[in-house]
Amino acid sequence: MVTARAHLWFGNNKAGEAAAFYAEHIPGSSVDNVVKAPQDAPGAEPGADFVVEFTVAGLPVTGLNAGPHFSLDEAFSFYLSVEGQEEVDHYWDLLTADGGEPGACGWLKDKFGVSWQVIPKELEELSGTYSTPGEIATMNAMLKMGKIDVAALQAAHDGA
Repeated sequence: MVTARAHLWFGNNKAGEAAAFYAEHIPGSSVDNVVKAPQDAPGAEPGADFVVEFTVAGLPVTGLNAGPHFSLDEAFSFYLSVEGQEEVDHYWDLLTADGGEPGACGWLKDKFGVSWQVIPKELEELSGTYSTPGEIATMNAMLKMGKIDVAALQAAHDGA
């Protein structure tokens, strides 16, 4: 049977820290296996975390600490689907804390360099197929936001 999983190269050697943080704070997340670096592992000190297998909200992920040859960027992001403004605020604040960076349109980078999209289900519902005036107004409102504001999306949709 063929399977797929996300594979992230942590050029900052923080795969283990990231996995533990996600396991503590995001439901359905866990640290599943940690392989320590052997003597001749490229980019890693012997005995340090080398390959970290973890789960983020049910999605299997492998984190690799193999030195600074590659770094994480926005080309990969976790799409965190949440319900309501309270959950948007909670996860946005959690993931931007301690060195994380807010971005545009619900995107952010956490303190480990991993990109996330914190998207309320209400955005998905209000934007539909982007084919009605209300759905287009919702999209246009979202494009002006950093952290998503559910009430503002609803107002844009209803005012179109």
